[in-house]
Amino acid sequence: MQKVIGTGLRAIGAVSPRLGGRLAFGLWRRLLARGQVRDSELDVHMAARVEEVDGAVTYAWGDGVRPVLLVHGWRSRASRYAGFITRLLELGYSPVSYDAPGHGDSPGPIVSILGHQRIIRALEERHGPFEGVIGHSLGVPFALYAVKEGIAAKRLVMVSGVADFGYLADSFCRALGLGPKVNQRLRREIERGYFDGDRTIWNRFSVATGKAPLLVVHNDEDEVVDPVQAQVLLRNYGEQAHFLPTAGLGHSRILQDPAVIAEAVAFLQDSDVPEGLDLSA
Repeated sequence: MQKVIGTGLRAIGAVSPRLGGRLAFGLWRRLLARGQVRDSELDVHMAARVEEVDGAVTYAWGDGVRPVLLVHGWRSRASRYAGFITRLLELGYSPVSYDAPGHGDSPGPIVSILGHQRIIRALEERHGPFEGVIGHSLGVPFALYAVKEGIAAKRLVMVSGVADFGYLADSFCRALGLGPKVNQRLRREIERGYFDGDRTIWNRFSVATGKAPLLVVHNDEDEVVDPVQAQVLLRNYGEQAHFLPTAGLGHSRILQDPAVIAEAVAFLQDSDVPEGLDLSA
């Protein structure tokens, strides 16, 4: 199906890049499928206190002490963090998360990074300040932008994340074989459709220098977000960023890996960087 769609968009884009970009934008913002709660996540999911904030279904566990925010990615949901939530509860933290609009149990439509910022701000007002923030995939730029704009968090863990906001358009076009003219038109459609035509978004929403200690976790076989994005994140964030490379886990299984969960939560706990992390990045 992807091959057929790509062939059609390439043909249209060759004649009219503007129309190709408009059609690409319509496809780019379609969720196609919502993540469902898996059997392995059901107990954790059902144990949450469920509320609603700014159009999103939210979840909270624990007694409210030492809250940690969890931000999921595209086509995902809060329950994907079940392993993290279990470990955080064991150590006396209070995990907080949400299903993004249009994802999981939250009604649509989907929202931009600014919509996520509003939701995260509302969660901070209700549950924060946060001991830590954990993000995965597209949740990484959402989380880091919210922190950049003032969300309080002592330590950060970002897993399989996008660092360069323009990567979202570039990787989409690359997957469909769309050329630079359609890419540029897609970018204009994204700017106009979500950000009132603001062309600064590609720098504005990319990862910038940060002050809170940050652990970057990525896998060498990530089939969704190029591992090069981890290096971009490390370089852009600065000296407070540390790297935990992993192997053989791909993009999604990394969230369920016991070793990754243990190292990530240890990073949130400790005032020092855990042993075994690559500090040369």
